Amino acid sequence: MLKAYPEQFRRDVVAVARRREYPLAQIASDFGISESCLHRWLKDADVEEGVRDGMTAAERDELRESCKRLKVLEQENDILRRAAAYLSQGTSPK
Repeated sequence: MLKAYPEQFRRDVVAVARRREYPLAQIASDFGISESCLHRWLKDADVEEGVRDGMTAAERDELRESCKRLKVLEQENDILRRAAAYLSQGTSPK
């Protein structure tokens, strides 16, 4: 399972890495994270600051919420469609 790191810890590690005083591999090792994790954090920080193209955390959250809402609306629409079909069949006496 992935370990969640506090946001402040991530910002501190990124700040140290951006100073480029030490190799990234050493910084990652010193902070107990993988080098690929550090690269991802640096990339994410660049996106958040507008230095690099990509989707910000806020945009990802908004997209995730929109997808959830869309799924609920599709389910509600399906229920209403089925109810309408059921009710239209049940209006004539048998």
